[in-house]
Amino acid sequence: MPIDLEKALGAELAPVPFEYDHKTVILYALGVGAGADAEDLKFVYENPPGLAVLPSFGVIPPFPALMGLLAVEGVQINLLMLLHGEQYLEIRKHPVPTSGKLRTYPKVRNIFDKGKGALIEIEAETRDEAGDVVYYNIFGAFVRGEGGFGGDKGPSAGNEPPDRAPDRIVEMKTLPQQALLYRLSGDPNPLHADPQFAQMAGYEKPILHGLCTFGHACRAILKEYCENDPEKFKSVKVRFSRHVFPGETIVTEMWDEGGGRIIFQVKTKERGETAISNAAAQLLI
Repeated sequence: MPIDLEKALGAELAPVPFEYDHKTVILYALGVGAGADAEDLKFVYENPPGLAVLPSFGVIPPFPALMGLLAVEGVQINLLMLLHGEQYLEIRKHPVPTSGKLRTYPKVRNIFDKGKGALIEIEAETRDEAGDVVYYNIFGAFVRGEGGFGGDKGPSAGNEPPDRAPDRIVEMKTLPQQALLYRLSGDPNPLHADPQFAQMAGYEKPILHGLCTFGHACRAILKEYCENDPEKFKSVKVRFSRHVFPGETIVTEMWDEGGGRIIFQVKTKERGETAISNAAAQLLI
């Protein structure tokens, strides 16, 4: 088996440095669709009363750790078989500055046997220059064809929507060039830009990054339940179920469970596909 549990489990990946400024923050916000409405101005314009950082920006500084998995001893996998399956993000230090230097310390947290594939969890702490953890992430990398090795299946996904109509629904139309814009924030995978590469991977055309869809959903929650105040957003966990094509409409359905807990799911309006499932956000309200 290309994944050697004894070697890979608990392995520490190379630290990931990340230096950013207000342009980095603004480019990310534009990449996840902000800027079409006046209420988004605080995320895309640096002048007073001041620029704010979208909560979902927290996946950007540690993102190279996901590809760093390929360098881990005991992990020999085909890049075309690697999918971003799950994501957990927690913002541990508010407010997040609009510029600075960060460093992420990733390691292999778990490897689960999902039958048709293996789910590798990469835990990543992103610290500022004072040594404080600003962001805590768990990237779930699903490797097709590497399951069936008799390992732990891991916990159930949970976060199922209640059996009632959503409390809030937000529709966000993406741009035809949305993936080309988002990739400038650090994910240059040709799957999201090159038609020939996308077809090799089994798609009719380039698809939107899962984390771009994730960013749109987080914006919907921030708008509907946090009054666009990033300091009210604590954490979010999602499972990436299906793809979104650039230009499609992202529909975020939300259920308020009380205590700041929001269950949500994301669908494409045009095709009715569920792109994000088993998802929940925890708010500080």
